[in-house]
Amino acid sequence: MSQGHPPEIWSAARGEQVLAPHATTEGGLLPALHDLQAAFGFIPDEAVRMLAQVFNLSRAEVHGVVTFYHDFRREPAGRHVVKLCQAEACQAMGSRDLAAHAGAHLGVALGGTTGDGRVTLEPIYCLGLCATAPSAMIDGRVLGRVTPARLDAALEALA
Repeated sequence: MSQGHPPEIWSAARGEQVLAPHATTEGGLLPALHDLQAAFGFIPDEAVRMLAQVFNLSRAEVHGVVTFYHDFRREPAGRHVVKLCQAEACQAMGSRDLAAHAGAHLGVALGGTTGDGRVTLEPIYCLGLCATAPSAMIDGRVLGRVTPARLDAALEALA
């Protein structure tokens, strides 16, 4: 991903370091998940096992939290992340058609990553740009009034 620093490669030792500050904190699961995602770019299966042990939860409980929140990934994202708003205001302005267009352009469905690992296409549910719908976020930069042509130009500009 071009925003921030590149993610680290998962290792149990590094995972333990990331989790250590949260292990004794009440309600530390979500902050631990955020820190793991920031460090590794996703939440590896090994981290789910580790989190369950540290927080005295079942793996199913940890998995439930990870899959409930859209910002947590179970697999690494592409070098670039394109999020297309799918909330009601954007839907009313054509976001579903825009998502279909982006998917056809990239060769992936929402939630997928291109085969070369260049782009991950994700849904997002409200960027707060309802007045300029449909909206998108590309590598952390928000765009309003996104048309298929504007989206194509933004996708082509990604290195």
